[in-house]
Amino acid sequence: MSDITPKRYTCYRAASPLKIDGHLTDGPWKAAPWTDLFVDIEGDAKPLPRFATRAAMLWDDEFFYFAADMEEPHVWGTLTKRDSVICNDNDFEIFLDPDGDGEQYMEFEINPLNAVWDLYLPKAYNKGGKADHDWDFVGIRHAVQIDGTVNCADDEDRGWTVEVAIPWTAMSEYAGCDCPPKAGDAWRVNFSRVEWEWDYHQGGYLRREGTPCDNWVWSPQGEINMHIPEMWGVVDFSNDLPAIGESRQAP
Repeated sequence: MSDITPKRYTCYRAASPLKIDGHLTDGPWKAAPWTDLFVDIEGDAKPLPRFATRAAMLWDDEFFYFAADMEEPHVWGTLTKRDSVICNDNDFEIFLDPDGDGEQYMEFEINPLNAVWDLYLPKAYNKGGKADHDWDFVGIRHAVQIDGTVNCADDEDRGWTVEVAIPWTAMSEYAGCDCPPKAGDAWRVNFSRVEWEWDYHQGGYLRREGTPCDNWVWSPQGEINMHIPEMWGVVDFSNDLPAIGESRQAP
């Protein structure tokens, strides 16, 4: 893992509050830069993902905002209950370690049906950490939009988008640093996309049993393990507004 340099991203101020509806068409998103396209969780030693994934971030005094755009010719999901193990479906995941100490970090997962799982870990699993599955991002807002028809295997979709707003108040207890941050502060953040193989069944989808999922990430981990916070990306907070059109090209 030592030869992997964590990704870096400048998170600009949102020019105005965002409407969390899953559509990434609000004015502030039009200016926010995309991350690099996601890669395999293990890094350059593995093939590039089959489908493009990218994320963007913004912030204001109340929320840390996240957007994700995922290319996906077959959008499907099965889980609808909050705090189900959402990564048993295709999903998008956010990992946050505000003070970057590798402890007291938070995780959020969402699937195409807008079902979510949020949890808190005092430390990584391989260091004896036990996740608190009853913990929630209080006041979180999240939405999904499908560009196509979900759970219909008889046609082809373009993909799906995710929009999330996490209140600073939901993270302050475990942040270990200023929350909201100050301009110039840096947090450790990463994103993951879980993608399962599937089989056609009566016009829909069945997850292919016995086949491991793909894990596509923003900042590679070096191994198949998202719970290595020291390998997560670095997000630098800026008080500046992003330059319109800075990095909004299609993947």
